[in-house]
Amino acid sequence: MTFIEKLAAAWEKNNSLLCVGLDPDVSRFPAELASQPDAIFIFCKAMIDATADLACSFKPQIAYFAALRAEDQLEAVCRYIKATYPAIPVILDAKRGDIGATAEQYAREAFERYDADAVTVNPYMGFDSLAPYMEWKDRGAIVLCRTSNAGGSDLQFLNVDGKPLYQHVAQLVADKWNTNGQCALVVGATFPAELVQVRQIVGEMPLLVPGIGAQGGDIAATVAAGKTASATGMMINSSRAILYAKPLASEDYAKAARRVALETRDAINQYR
Repeated sequence: MTFIEKLAAAWEKNNSLLCVGLDPDVSRFPAELASQPDAIFIFCKAMIDATADLACSFKPQIAYFAALRAEDQLEAVCRYIKATYPAIPVILDAKRGDIGATAEQYAREAFERYDADAVTVNPYMGFDSLAPYMEWKDRGAIVLCRTSNAGGSDLQFLNVDGKPLYQHVAQLVADKWNTNGQCALVVGATFPAELVQVRQIVGEMPLLVPGIGAQGGDIAATVAAGKTASATGMMINSSRAILYAKPLASEDYAKAARRVALETRDAINQYR
């Protein structure tokens, strides 16, 4: 099963467009994990178990693991998802972008070492820097297009032949680069007007949409702007708002995460 097929099946099975981001910030972990040598894995496992039936995908962010020399725990997280929840795609959020020979190694890292179903990539160096990922025809390449951070406008809104650069990226991916039907785009929830433009350009192509939750993107506007005719087509990511939800009196950290994930999934579905 390809990444795109697996994603479509997860949308249907879990009735969800929610992507749960795994950004393990040890400074925000519960106190009981402080002395655990594999605290990152324990925390992520708890988040995965709490939300697996509510999510269409999981998205571990590699920097949170690599900064602490915890790549072995990232491997363990990916193996755990694959073994326990094999129907849910794993998206490695790495935003890689380099020349072809180096990109080949980054592709191996994502798809061999971590066995990810898809990886985020940076298109700034052009198609030859993305081509090695396309060789893995059952995996996905999720291309940065219109990112959720305010500074993205420094480049992404540059006028190129009468159109902003992010629209050129969307057009390139849709018309030329997506030869195997394995591409998706990153488009932030913080810019719903641009999300509308990208959806019009790329048709049914999946969109990874960060920016709700802690970044403040509006769920109703996001869903209206980005959904396809089948009311799917998006992986709407929430990370910190779920992972670090404040427990109520009767909750532990995992139950708090589940409560917020359920509320978020249902809020998204309300506008589909």
